Amino acid sequence: MRPLALLLALAAAAAARPPADQWAAYGGDAGGSRYSPIAQITRANVSRLAPAWSYRTGERGQDARDGHKLTFEATPILVDGRLYLATAFGKVIALDPATGRELWTFDPKVDRQGRYSEVTSRGVSAWRDPDAAAGAPCRVRILAGTIDARLIAVDAATGAPCAEFGAGGTVDLRRGLEVKSPPDYQVTSPPAVVGRTVVVGSSIGDNWHADAGPGVVRGFDAGTGAWRWSWHPLLPASPGTSFLAGAANAWSVLSADPALDLVFVPTGSPSPDFYGGLRPGDDRHANSVVALRASTGALVWSFQTVHHDLWDYDVAAQPVLVTARRDGRDSNAVAVPTKMGSLFVLDRASGRPLFPVEERPVPRSDVTGETAWPTQPFPVRPRPLMPHEGLTPETAWGATEGDRAECRALAERYRTGPIFTPPSLQGTITSPGNGSGTNWGSAAFDRDRRLLVLNTTRLLTLVQLLPREAFEAARAASEKAGEDWEYARQRETPFGMRRRTLLSSTGLPCNPPPWGTLAAVSLDTGDVVWEVPLGGAPDAHPMRAVLGESAIGVPNGGGPLVTAGGLVFIGAAFDQRLRAFDVDTGRELWSATLPYAGIATPMTYAGGDGRQYVVIAAGGHGKSNLAIGDALVAYALPPAP
Repeated sequence: MRPLALLLALAAAAAARPPADQWAAYGGDAGGSRYSPIAQITRANVSRLAPAWSYRTGERGQDARDGHKLTFEATPILVDGRLYLATAFGKVIALDPATGRELWTFDPKVDRQGRYSEVTSRGVSAWRDPDAAAGAPCRVRILAGTIDARLIAVDAATGAPCAEFGAGGTVDLRRGLEVKSPPDYQVTSPPAVVGRTVVVGSSIGDNWHADAGPGVVRGFDAGTGAWRWSWHPLLPASPGTSFLAGAANAWSVLSADPALDLVFVPTGSPSPDFYGGLRPGDDRHANSVVALRASTGALVWSFQTVHHDLWDYDVAAQPVLVTARRDGRDSNAVAVPTKMGSLFVLDRASGRPLFPVEERPVPRSDVTGETAWPTQPFPVRPRPLMPHEGLTPETAWGATEGDRAECRALAERYRTGPIFTPPSLQGTITSPGNGSGTNWGSAAFDRDRRLLVLNTTRLLTLVQLLPREAFEAARAASEKAGEDWEYARQRETPFGMRRRTLLSSTGLPCNPPPWGTLAAVSLDTGDVVWEVPLGGAPDAHPMRAVLGESAIGVPNGGGPLVTAGGLVFIGAAFDQRLRAFDVDTGRELWSATLPYAGIATPMTYAGGDGRQYVVIAAGGHGKSNLAIGDALVAYALPPAP
């Protein structure tokens, strides 16, 4: 080849080479948009998608005390041309994005015989040291939290611990905190990185004690691991008030706007979830989205989605940084999906709602010592993405007459009512349930159409408060009878608690389908543009035999991905499939069977071979009684001839 031709060929190859950081954070970018500008896969050719490669992590909970709880909820990131992810027990893995070939692994040696409330890791983050020379060790480092509450940093090139970070690459996140139950204090989501600050929350088992431990959010130096600041979300209503509570922790994924030096923190419910008599007031900053100054931890603004939570309505989804056109101009905003199916859209700099929010009266509590907050915030637009009316004997559902009779009897026996009907000693069917709405899988934002795409689960929860003196006897009788209740002591309070998802004895929900949906909301108008059922009955589930193969909409976890090709990719549903939908209409265009249910959020990138890949973790979900797997699967169009 002549010199000029060679130069032209090299230049063309360099121009075609994809950028190294195409999915640089868990949510695609720091703001959690889950949007990709890559458009090779389109509505016209998505039907040709086929498996490109798969990788097995080897982690299926074997030899672990709590291995039956294991979930594989990770979304890989792509940095410097490599994929990085973490397993539930904290193993960090680097892969070749074109082949899925393992490049290195780092095992933090989490105690597999330990007791853990959650056994999961949703992902990792990356930080590039601007002061380090090219090729220097740990110039780019991968940061991850572990279920035994450590923050670790390893070299992105080799997987070796970054010795200058904390103690040999590790910061002990329990150190300096008074934690009631250390095994219940964990990290399950990736940290946020803003400039030189790493911001991390925590996962806390919040129903064993009234004071379950502090839900503190902390900032650390990304280079040294040194503590920089702490912010405590839970404060008494007024100084000197008797107040006993903990948690309100940020267990889900944080977002950031580096240009504003802001980190957006989704906080959970105070402990315990279902009795608030020892934490009077609205529990300000719990169940909120809070904007903190990333460099200092100073509070900038806070917006509360639930006052004095009695329903375990954590802000579970990552706040999504979006743009909405209001009054003829673009407004930078943050979209906050919730477990209630409500969507709040807030100004990014001030926290003021862009659509009206009304404080409406809600039912009062009749539990001794409890004072439920008299009103709750309701967005006027968008409309709720799930029913808020509550179950009645007349609306109880069943696939058979026997199911319907059983569910009607439950609705007659226990207290029912609209959203925010408080827990009771009689037992209350809460609607929506605590596992409903949009959870940690979060939403995706199509920046061209200004559409927010999000999946929801629609289930009800039966919650009953038990007097302290009757708690142990009730639990023993329930275990003897083989009943499917979760019991929690709520120590220091007058009541224990039990709860379960409201199902018939055949395992089918008592509320009518769909039990899972996918929807698109216009952030310009607040209109729900389309809404469709998500998923069908899993092969081995009783609903399959009764309801067949139709897309009835099933419970789901994980979230969506939106691409410039006009597509929404999502696994999430319990039926073991990855799907592609038309972003304009919600019409399903393609699906593929996964080796295990894909209870995770997919990501996408362009490989060095010029092909666009869509990757999802397919690992089932132990806590949802789905088979546990360990697969990471990539799909792409067939190679060009």
